[in-house]
This record gives sequence, C-alpha cells and structure tokens, in this order.
Amino acid sequence: MNGGPAIFEQLRAALSVHGVFVRGSLSFDRGEGPMLADGKAARSVVLLGNVGGSIWEPFSHWRQLPENSLRRDPLDDWSKAIIRPIADELGATAYFPSDPPWQPFQQWAMRAEGLKASPLGILIHPEYGLWHGYRGALGFAESLLDDAAPTKGEHPCDHCAAKPCLNACPAGAVAPAGFDVPRCRSHLRTKEGQAGCMVAGCLARNACPVGASYRYPAAQLAFHMAALQL
Repeated sequence: MNGGPAIFEQLRAALSVHGVFVRGSLSFDRGEGPMLADGKAARSVVLLGNVGGSIWEPFSHWRQLPENSLRRDPLDDWSKAIIRPIADELGATAYFPSDPPWQPFQQWAMRAEGLKASPLGILIHPEYGLWHGYRGALGFAESLLDDAAPTKGEHPCDHCAAKPCLNACPAGAVAPAGFDVPRCRSHLRTKEGQAGCMVAGCLARNACPVGASYRYPAAQLAFHMAALQL
C-alpha cells in the first residue's frame, strides 16, 4: 500500500498530544498476522507507546476528571480512550496488552525495534533503557511501510560488564535467569520495601545506567510500584 507514510503521519499528529509515540511497525505474510475485527489476518501492526515519562502529564490530567477518579485500571482505560478513536478513523483494529486474546507485544517489539529482554524482564532500549512502554497497537489489512522507522541498535546488556541491576535488588528477585515476581511482591510488603522501592521506584531498575535521562517522574514511579504490589 502506498498510503503508509500518510497513515504514520496521521498517527503521530493525533497521538503526540497524549505523549504516545509510534514505536515501530512490522509486516506479516498473508494469514500470519493477528486477527482483525473482520476476522481476516492483519498484514501489518503498528506499535504505540511512551518514551520516558511522556504520557504522565496527559494521563494524570485525564485521571483527575471526576468520571475517571475511581477507575480500577486507569492507565489501561486511558490508553483505550485515546487509541480506539484513531483506530476507528483509520479503519484499523486496536490491540491492548491488557485485553484477550493476548497478543505477543514483546515479540512484536523485538521484531519492530530489535529489542531484547533485560534481567528484569523489561525490554531494554538502546536509547531509552528501561524507561519506555507499549500502550497499544493497531492492526491493518494492508502492508504499511514507515519511512521514519526507528533504527535498531545493539543490545545494551551485552556490553554491560558490571550489570548493577543484579546487585541492586534488596530482595534478590533479579537474576540472570529471570525476574522473580512473587519474591519482589513479598519484599514490597515489608518495611524495607515500603521505605525503599515503593518510595523511589524499583532499585534494580534505577541502577541501570542506560537511558537514565528518560527515568520516569517520581509520581509515575509510585503509580507503577503500587500496581506491582497488588
């Protein structure tokens, strides 16, 4: 399809005011993509997400509205509120990490941006480090080509000899073999966890030197830590 660049421009214009970026795109052979709303397989998927704390101010403003103040999953609801309208406008199908059927967002990101997992399980970006996320994706019936596709970089962990993240976790939940979520949550319920990670954010995540300038603001760190503790 020749209209690819125009669609990406429209996406960027519509979502930039919300701090959401086009994070990459990938194409599929016929019949291999996720299902679209009409039951056919998508030929391309465009990933949408935040870079650093880009979404925090728009999300916080939305959350303060009376009708949104008591939502159980406010960040997921906000993501859907801003992404679904543009999906409808473009004739695309919206996918979200929180909704079944569960889509392979991490696999898509690995293909689209060449990312790999860090010891914390979070995909690490060569520029943004661990301070980024994916809020949704759009599936299209056509194969789209983004002229401004992100450049794929090297995996930062491959060149990190010290690996400070492995030693910074006070609970020992971060290891080369993976991230022990139950162990982490148990620690967060202790006095040490309440005074440490729950206040300053995950100490192992903070210890990573990659993308330090994109670190989330304190309020956003507290929001994500509270969600992890549930």
